[in-house]
Amino acid sequence: MINDAEKGVPDQYPVAVALPVVHSSSSISATETLSSMSAPEILPNPMSEKSPSRAPGTTAKVALSIPPKKVMKPRAGRWIRFQLWFNTYRKFFTVVMTVNLISIGLAIANIWKYPRNYTGAFVLGNLLVAILMRNELFGRFLYLLINTLFAKWTPLKFRLGCTSVLQHLGGIHSGCATSGFLWLIFRVATILIHHKNNHDAVLVMGVLTNVIVGGSIASAFPWVRNTHHNVFERHHRFMGWLGLMSTWIFVILGDSYDLETHAWNPDGFHIVRQQDFWFAFGMTIFILIPWLTIREVKVEIEIPSPKVAIIRFERGMQQGLLARISRSSIMEYHAFGIISEGVHAKEHYLICGVQGDFTQSLVDNPPTHLWTRQMKFAGVSNTSTLYRRGIRVCTGTGLGAALSTCLQSPNWYLIWIGSDQEKTFGPAIAGLIRNNLGPERVTLWDSKARGGRPDTMKLIKEVYKSWNAEVVFITSNFQGNQEMMEGCKEAGIPAFGTLWDF
Repeated sequence: MINDAEKGVPDQYPVAVALPVVHSSSSISATETLSSMSAPEILPNPMSEKSPSRAPGTTAKVALSIPPKKVMKPRAGRWIRFQLWFNTYRKFFTVVMTVNLISIGLAIANIWKYPRNYTGAFVLGNLLVAILMRNELFGRFLYLLINTLFAKWTPLKFRLGCTSVLQHLGGIHSGCATSGFLWLIFRVATILIHHKNNHDAVLVMGVLTNVIVGGSIASAFPWVRNTHHNVFERHHRFMGWLGLMSTWIFVILGDSYDLETHAWNPDGFHIVRQQDFWFAFGMTIFILIPWLTIREVKVEIEIPSPKVAIIRFERGMQQGLLARISRSSIMEYHAFGIISEGVHAKEHYLICGVQGDFTQSLVDNPPTHLWTRQMKFAGVSNTSTLYRRGIRVCTGTGLGAALSTCLQSPNWYLIWIGSDQEKTFGPAIAGLIRNNLGPERVTLWDSKARGGRPDTMKLIKEVYKSWNAEVVFITSNFQGNQEMMEGCKEAGIPAFGTLWDF
C-alpha cells in the first residue's frame, strides 16, 4: 500500500495544478526562493514540427492565463465513472474469482474430480500467486522486463496496457487470496463430511487455518487499510505469518495420514512428492525474501514546517521506487515515494507529510536511525520509461512519488500544487527542482500566494498538447485524483491516478 503521504495531504488540496515557473540556472542564486521566480508561462512543444527554431538558451513562450477556479465542475457522466471504477484491478479480481468459483462449483457437484483429490494444491497455488503479486523482488522483475522489452517503440495502447497491468496487480493478489480461502473452506468441509476417514488433528488444524487466513484477509479490506492502517499492518502481517505456520502443519498432517490404513505415515519422501508441499515452500521463500533485506540505517531529518518531515538517506535510487520505513524492525512499516537525482547520487529523500502517529513522531521526535527494506518496490512511475514524453501531476506531499521521474528524465513535465511550497517543504526539495528542471518543463502553483485554484483540466489539456505528451501520471488525495482522472477520461487523455482499493 502507498501511504497517504504519497496520495497528497488533504490540506494541501483544494488546489489542483499549477502554472509554470520560468527560471534559468544562470540568473537564479542559491538563495532565491521559488516564490520569487518570474511569472509562469506555458512553453510550446519543443519537438513539434511547427515550433520555430531558436538559439540555445532562448525559449519561445506562449502565454497562458488560467484564472482561479471558484466553482466546482459537475461530476463526469455515469459511463465515465463506471469505466474508472471498473478498472484493471477489478477486472483481474473478477476474472480470478469467476474461474475459481466455477471450479469450486464443478468440484462440489463432483463433475470435476481432480480438485477433490488435490484440493490442497488449489488452496496453496492461489495463495502462492497472491504472495507473488505483492513480492518486491517479483514485482521489480516484472517492471524491469516490461520496461526493457517494450519501451517507446511499441504501440501506445500496448504500453498503456502494460502500465495498467503492472499498476493493478493487486487485483490478482486479492482475487487469488480470496479464492485460496474459499478452496480452504471447501477442503475443510470435505474433511468434515468424511470425518470418519480422517484424524481429528487434521480437522482441527484445518479449521484453525481457516480462521487465521480469514482474519488476515478481513484486515486487508480497503476501508480497513485506509482508515485503520496500524490495524491492517499488525493483523495482516502477523496473522499472515501465523497462517503460514498453521498451513505447514495442516499440509504435513494431511500428507502424513493414510486414509486407507487410518494410521500416521510420516514418510518425508512421500510428503516432498506432494504438490502442496512445494506450493507451501514457495510461499515461505517469497515471504522471507523482503524481510531478509531489512537494515537499520542512518538518516538525517529536516523539519521545514510542522506539516512535513524530509528524511535523507545515503545512496541514490532509480526513479519510480517507493521505500518502506519503520522505527522498529517488524512493526508498522509505512511506504513513501523516493526522491533521487539518479543511481549516481549520494543521497535520496522521502517526503513524510504529517498524517498519523508515525509521521507526527518524525516531527516531534526525529530519529537518527530508521529501519527500511533495502529491496525497494516499484510504483506506477517506474513505467515512465515506456513513454516518449509525459506529464507528472501531484499535489502536496504527493511530490515524493512524482519528482524523481522528472529529475531523471528530460522528457517529463512536472506540475506541482501546494501551499507555500518552499516554506512547507524546505530548501532541499526546492533546490532539487530549481537545479534540475528547466523552465520549459515545470509548473508550480502556490495556493496561498495565488489565492485559489486554476481550472485543473484546462491546464492539463494545454500542457498535454504543448508538451506532446503520451500519458499523465497523477498523485493526489481522493478529491483531486477523482476530479483529474474523470476529466482526463472525458478528454481522451491517457492517465493513471492514485489507487485506494489495492
